Amino acid sequence: MKITTITINHMTEPLGFEYKSLHVGFKVEAEQFETVEKQVEIKAGDSLVHRSDFMPFDSNSFELNLDLAPRTRYDVIVNLKTTDGQTISATSFFETGKMTEAFEAKWIANKDKEIQNTLFRKIVSVAKPVAKARLYMTALGVYETFIDGQKVGHEFLAPGQTAYDQWVQLQTYDVTSAFTQGDHELLISTADGWFKGAYGFIEGIDCIYGDQHRALAEYHIDYEDGGSEIISTDASWETTAGRVSKSAIYYGEDRDDTKEITDWEPVVLVEGDYAVLTDRLSLPLVVKETLDVVEVLNTPAGETVLDFGQNHAGLFRFYNRLPKGTKVFLQVGEILQEGNFYKENLRSARAAFEYISDGEEKWVQPAFTYYGFRYMKVEGFDVIHPEDFKADVIYSDMVSTGHITTNNAKVNRLFENVIWGQKGNFFDVPTDCPQRDERLGWSGDANVFSNTALFNMDVYAFYRKYLKDLAIEQDLNDGRSPMYAPSFGNPDGGGAIWGDATTVVPWNVYQATGDASILTEHYQYMKAWVDWIGRQTKTQNLWTGGFQFGDWLALDGENPAMPTGKTDEDFIASIYYHYSAHIVAETAKLLENDADAAYYGQLSAAILDAIRNEYISANGRLTIDTQTAYALTLQFDLVPETLRERVTKDLVARLHKDDDHLKTGFVGTPFINQMLSQFGQHQLATKIFLLEDLPSWLYAVNMGATTIWERWNSVEPDGSMNPEGMNSLNHYSIGAIMEWAYKYVVGIRNPQKGYQAFDIAPEFDYRLDQISGEFDSPYGPISVSYRIESDDNHTIKMVIKVPFGSTAHVTLPRSENVAVMVNGDSRQGGQFDLTAGHYDISYVPSQNYIEHYSAETTAAEIMADDYLIEQIDAIDPVLDFFRKDPDAVHGGLGKMSLTKLNAILPFITISDEHLKQINTVLEATPILAQRHS
Repeated sequence: MKITTITINHMTEPLGFEYKSLHVGFKVEAEQFETVEKQVEIKAGDSLVHRSDFMPFDSNSFELNLDLAPRTRYDVIVNLKTTDGQTISATSFFETGKMTEAFEAKWIANKDKEIQNTLFRKIVSVAKPVAKARLYMTALGVYETFIDGQKVGHEFLAPGQTAYDQWVQLQTYDVTSAFTQGDHELLISTADGWFKGAYGFIEGIDCIYGDQHRALAEYHIDYEDGGSEIISTDASWETTAGRVSKSAIYYGEDRDDTKEITDWEPVVLVEGDYAVLTDRLSLPLVVKETLDVVEVLNTPAGETVLDFGQNHAGLFRFYNRLPKGTKVFLQVGEILQEGNFYKENLRSARAAFEYISDGEEKWVQPAFTYYGFRYMKVEGFDVIHPEDFKADVIYSDMVSTGHITTNNAKVNRLFENVIWGQKGNFFDVPTDCPQRDERLGWSGDANVFSNTALFNMDVYAFYRKYLKDLAIEQDLNDGRSPMYAPSFGNPDGGGAIWGDATTVVPWNVYQATGDASILTEHYQYMKAWVDWIGRQTKTQNLWTGGFQFGDWLALDGENPAMPTGKTDEDFIASIYYHYSAHIVAETAKLLENDADAAYYGQLSAAILDAIRNEYISANGRLTIDTQTAYALTLQFDLVPETLRERVTKDLVARLHKDDDHLKTGFVGTPFINQMLSQFGQHQLATKIFLLEDLPSWLYAVNMGATTIWERWNSVEPDGSMNPEGMNSLNHYSIGAIMEWAYKYVVGIRNPQKGYQAFDIAPEFDYRLDQISGEFDSPYGPISVSYRIESDDNHTIKMVIKVPFGSTAHVTLPRSENVAVMVNGDSRQGGQFDLTAGHYDISYVPSQNYIEHYSAETTAAEIMADDYLIEQIDAIDPVLDFFRKDPDAVHGGLGKMSLTKLNAILPFITISDEHLKQINTVLEATPILAQRHS
């Protein structure tokens, strides 16, 4: 047994973060569960700050309420005591930042507000050996800081994306090794970034939060002899313009390295705090991996284009071998058109880098922007050496936690695309896209993808920061939640799903991690959102009136120009009003606020009654016949259990009318496959998932996508861009299908207390007959792998791993009254609990997974199977009709069964006896894909 991981607020050894609450988590590796007791100790130097008693191992975390001091390192020791008296220990640490301590430093600026790249510097002397040194700093605008020309830290675009007029984050850096004895140059370099550059969903607006770069810094030095010193930004610093002549997030950057840095002058001091300063919540934006050039393309238009093979977000760099004065120009894009470079879907975003060489051999990289791209057009290079170009993938510093692989290479690529979409868009805030003139923290995308995100990566700290962004906007708007946060001055907001991120995201995070501190911190804003809806609605206990996005980008709208879909917007909004009120009630119970629990519980129930009265008959018939309406009805338990089968049947019927293809948008897409699998229609869910024509997930894979697209058809079958516009090729929301795969294909679902207990309940399907999935839960790795054997019985063979401290409630399908072998022991039936360990499982299902055709099989499916054609031709000549008119196979007639066609078409006449024989053949014949698997 050993302790493998200790985290503080879901981070490893965090430096200078805000610690409003203190959650110490740890993971244990052991071959099997044994009874242990746990203890935590917190030390500051040699002083013991806190020591708990040894207590039963009821969870793998400690919730601490400590009075922390600023600028202090705290060592964390976790001890486990076994029944035989052994003690197992592990240590970690966290360090506080400035907290509420006042700054001695002053805000410094350059008097010229038009400078695009402001430099600040000071020469200092260190006379004695240094024991410890820390830098506490921030800037208005984005910044990099250097000591003796070496960049401090590894992050980009600090201090991050916030509403700068409301709050600004402080960063803490360990600079001990930089302060050797002698003289040192301290340098700060700033640019516009999100603070001053043109940004937001309104093209051309700049200086949204301010019009002048500023910096604030304190270098705290502790000497080995016990002395200390603070070096602060103050009037002794000097300033000038740097080599970046223009920089902005959408624009990119221009830099002239031939420029001499001269004209240093005294800084100006800016009196007063600009906004509330807090220790950081943002995870740093860092390089997580690096891509090489996979191909140098010479396009039909005569361009030189580098293909990095993967759409992503980050920065490119090149090794400069250019003579002094040479100007090069680099632009990026996501896709080629007719073999040529293309960037029109980036709209007004220039997304380029202009560079003038100083003749020095070195790596060159933009500093104060970022790009979303796969391709890069290069101009000005006489010779291209592919190894001289790299693409650094940058996103918030989150740990990857989940992956799924299958027997289907296209599905595997799809899951890679989902994860790459998360990498590209979890960029300090959950942006909608990383490439065009948007890149905003859209709350609707964050909402619908949150459960998928929680499987793929440890996003607790990431969402904690984003929820503060949402809360800031709510404070400014009487509780109304925004469309995106920060809002960059956009006054709009308040729509369902988008606004409901303020309740759904913290609730989903709590369910997945068991850490309720995110609910405690955000509770007042969850309430404020529900209360705001109550004040705005035009109908009591429903949500009507006001702007709604509806089922955004759904394909069933009666007006193709309207992206809101056919599902009634008030129906969708009222469901989320009900659900948000329910979440607040449940949160109130957790926080032991009985009055709120009663009030919001009653409100949620009243809204549910009103929804039923308005939209659902007593027998379970919906007034809205759309895929999304049925999926939401099942997802949010809008009908009693006795009526769910009826709603499921109606959903299936609606899908059959739609040729078993999705017409759902933002709202319905995350839930429809889950509801099909949950309510006995997993084969249909899998069929929809594996479709390859439009609209489908694998269509984009077949078209060469390496991320998730904004639209189902952002790229048309001929390779051209969708003429309707809004064609981001890195837009992660419909990647929420991966939640279905984790929960129903792999089978990991229904976590309790952060996976202290959870279900393993996969649904099997012959088309995905080899699956391997792993999720590194708060307790440790959970893995499930299985295959459906090709023997006569189609034996199921599984391997399950359960981490220490967790209990898996296993439910195996088609296992009633059959012998299930678990590590060589036979159990009767496939429902049992597993604790920590490795388990080999096998059983013969009560009904094998060979699926057969049926009387409902369509004519198109029959005509695709030569064996069926031969068998039916021997009974009746009906298929001659489709041989003579091949277009009918692909039209409306091909979508109907022979039984249906025989009943409604006078020119198709199959006798009752022949029809019976044909249907007998269909029911006896395995589906083509199974015979070939």
